[in-house]
Amino acid sequence: MRTRLVVVCFGLFAMLTVFTITAMAADMLAGTWKLNVAKSKYSPGPAPQSNTVKFEAVDGGIKLTANGVDSQGRKTHNEYTAKYDGKESPTKPMLDGKPNPNGADAVSYKKIDDYTYEVTTKLKGKPLTVARHVISKDGKTRTVTTTGTNAQGQKVNDVTVFEKQ
Repeated sequence: MRTRLVVVCFGLFAMLTVFTITAMAADMLAGTWKLNVAKSKYSPGPAPQSNTVKFEAVDGGIKLTANGVDSQGRKTHNEYTAKYDGKESPTKPMLDGKPNPNGADAVSYKKIDDYTYEVTTKLKGKPLTVARHVISKDGKTRTVTTTGTNAQGQKVNDVTVFEKQ
């Protein structure tokens, strides 16, 4: 009887592990995405020279690592982990290896459905932008529509296109 209980418990644990890994791997946002500058529109501009974003699925959320080059040739970097619960998570964007004073210091994520995400940024408690990420049904393209204001108070209305690598 005890052996049977151990076998059943082990089987349930194994199934739970498989379901958790499968659910995390099924996140359409996960993967490496490269900005297609030519297909993107920035208002106000100018556009960055490049940006590559890597999303990794974590329990109930996502881990982001982004690297790029801004319009002035400076290296950009950002890393954070956020849950899909709409609660703020800290972020520390870097510009040429130093903290970027104009970058958002908090981000929150909401997963709308398997192909749609909403990301809100803040700086010192003040809302900046809301970005709606929509992934194509084939999973190859991510279009991000960002509205709000930047750190300088200018209205932002960007449509950026990323291609899965």
